[in-house]
Amino acid sequence: MKSCGSMLGLWGQRLPAAWVLLLLPFLPLLLLAAPGPHRASYKPVIVVHGLFDSSYSFRHLLEYINETHPGTVVTVLDLFDGRESLRPLWEQVQGFREAVVPIMAKAPQGLHLICYSQGGLVCRALLSVMDDHNVDSFISLSSPQMGQYGDTDYLKWLFPTSMRSNLYRICYSPWGQEFSICNYWHDPHHDDLYLNASSFLALINGERDHPNATVWRKNFLRVGHLVLIGGPDDGVITPWQSSFFGFYDANETVLEMEEQLVYLRDSFGLKTLLARGAIVRCPMAGISHTAWHSNRTLYETCIEPWLS
Repeated sequence: MKSCGSMLGLWGQRLPAAWVLLLLPFLPLLLLAAPGPHRASYKPVIVVHGLFDSSYSFRHLLEYINETHPGTVVTVLDLFDGRESLRPLWEQVQGFREAVVPIMAKAPQGLHLICYSQGGLVCRALLSVMDDHNVDSFISLSSPQMGQYGDTDYLKWLFPTSMRSNLYRICYSPWGQEFSICNYWHDPHHDDLYLNASSFLALINGERDHPNATVWRKNFLRVGHLVLIGGPDDGVITPWQSSFFGFYDANETVLEMEEQLVYLRDSFGLKTLLARGAIVRCPMAGISHTAWHSNRTLYETCIEPWLS
């Protein structure tokens, strides 16, 4: 017969196992409560489409972001789709602003903008007019940031009887400025008309004096990074260097960003951004205009690194 002491010792040996059995039902809750490795959340992303586009065009881009940055909240703004994208750009800026404000309000840590083609100009204007924006990376995807001067299928469809050499007659009229394309039509042979008639590009570039110029420049400089993407095989943006703030002179020789007056005068902040290392240029050959947002290599090289 075992002694009382030996019985107590046996119970003491079995006690841990008994407690484990009692705790088994609560094990999942304990695991959830246990500290684990910290998983940082990614900043939200807003995507703005281009001329004649819609949110459907960006399905591949959404897939790429979800694969590489799972859990990222991505919003492709479904405004001014199709032919509505021909509406005057200031009207579009106001519409996109109303859509962007509540998204920004829910992202106190900041967010990223990916803006394609014409949408890149809309986004640049947004960054200029919004006093309290919190954009970390503004990714300008094949956007005519210094304007457009080229015959494209879009122009031939819209103005079938005009060529680039005489389109200024339409675009630099009050009637022409009612079309988004004319808002950034930049004829290097009629610079005086451009400066006087352009109701959009000349203003956001700070090429024409206006009372909001100082405030707009200050607002634009709030951006964390300006990522410029484009390439020589684009086929639409003309010159393609416009995606990097380069453009033609009067002889149709391309002057790079650092040679442009808007840079030399730092009229809206380009020179300041470059000085602080905030401008990233990512040129890539072999990509046509409609393939920028679906090319995986381009995404991994030029976009993904800036989606913090």
